[in-house]
Amino acid sequence: MTRVSITRLRLRTRWYEIPFIYYALRSSTQAKRADGCLGVHLRRISGAYWTMTLWRDSAALRTFMLSGAHKKAMPKLAKWCDEASLAHWEQQDISMPTWAEGEQRLASEGRVSAVSRPSPAHAAGQTLGTVSI
Repeated sequence: MTRVSITRLRLRTRWYEIPFIYYALRSSTQAKRADGCLGVHLRRISGAYWTMTLWRDSAALRTFMLSGAHKKAMPKLAKWCDEASLAHWEQQDISMPTWAEGEQRLASEGRVSAVSRPSPAHAAGQTLGTVSI
């Protein structure tokens, strides 16, 4: 059964945008090359950065998360972001879900991650956070 991971991250200031994008691109490349990765989609919408990845299984996802550029980036996000949320789910299909499904899953099954300076929406547990223009 395949495993889907979706994340939504919002930077608390533009000051972190260049280092964030550096690590995001390195992590994306790492994911695309990782054993067991079946797909990687990225987007920036309403001031937030989104990732959706599809994996052969939970073990492949976990190996990716705990290694390389992704492992180096993870501790920085608590300082850089004022909103961070994620969701994981299993599916029978090996095709990438739509963004609409990802948003719905993040809203209904997701959780917020620890950040040092949460936005009011994040502090309230809202996984889809604040909409910025």
